[in-house]
Amino acid sequence: MNEYRGVKRMEDRIETTEKGSIIQHGKLNNRIYLIKLGAKEGPGILDSLRQLASEMAYTKIFCKVPEWAVPLFIADGYMTEAIIPGFYHGSDAAFFMAKYLDSDRLMDLENGSFGELSELLKSPPGEVRLTSKGKFNIKQLEAENAGDISELYRRVFLSYPFPIHNPEYILKTMKENVRYFGVSKKGKLVAVASAEIDQEGENAEMTDFATTPESRGQKLGQALLAEMEKEMEVQRIKTLYTIARLRSIPMNRVFLKHRYQYAGTLLSNTNISGSIESMNVYYKHL
Repeated sequence: MNEYRGVKRMEDRIETTEKGSIIQHGKLNNRIYLIKLGAKEGPGILDSLRQLASEMAYTKIFCKVPEWAVPLFIADGYMTEAIIPGFYHGSDAAFFMAKYLDSDRLMDLENGSFGELSELLKSPPGEVRLTSKGKFNIKQLEAENAGDISELYRRVFLSYPFPIHNPEYILKTMKENVRYFGVSKKGKLVAVASAEIDQEGENAEMTDFATTPESRGQKLGQALLAEMEKEMEVQRIKTLYTIARLRSIPMNRVFLKHRYQYAGTLLSNTNISGSIESMNVYYKHL
């Protein structure tokens, strides 16, 4: 557990099984997240997830799985919360499936935000209009920017599902599969986002968007997303997706303006900015 500026941050663990599955779990989100199901996994993964959840008293298991695995998860009590068509290689769908192990986890949903989301989905998305061109410098960030990236995240998020407040984590992910993009004004980083790339599956998650309070309202999220999409085309990525906070209607609007499609909502799923929130899934095919 790390501590920054008097705020304790519990970091979830990310582990890889012997058969290639990637799992995140911990008390921060009080859940297990099966990020990637290994191609060699069988029904035994369900027993492993169940056992881990029981040992740690987690209240939710959340899994992203290919279509062939869906019947196995349904038979074990999972329900589908979102579907992204063409997720793997631009052809096979991904299913976001969940099992709730404590009904209390579903008692405090942001019901008002669902109404706002419904109104947003009914409305035309509008056009992307970037008004900040020329005022800011937008570029892909490098290792020397890791400290500035983590500092910005510490300012914006009281808590986060991944340890982005830690510059060592930023450096580690840069060396693996994450590209960070930033907006600077007068040499100071004021907005950042990242693209987590799965080259094998030809998809990328557009994530970790954050803007300093004094720089909000200038469409920097839109500018970052546009720049990131250009780079993903260069990388020959076929499907982009994001998991956005239900209660952050402006961020939802950004993705809809960029022609992302709503895929579903992950209920009471992610600890962000100090509490567990529901998250919306969006996708776009390039």
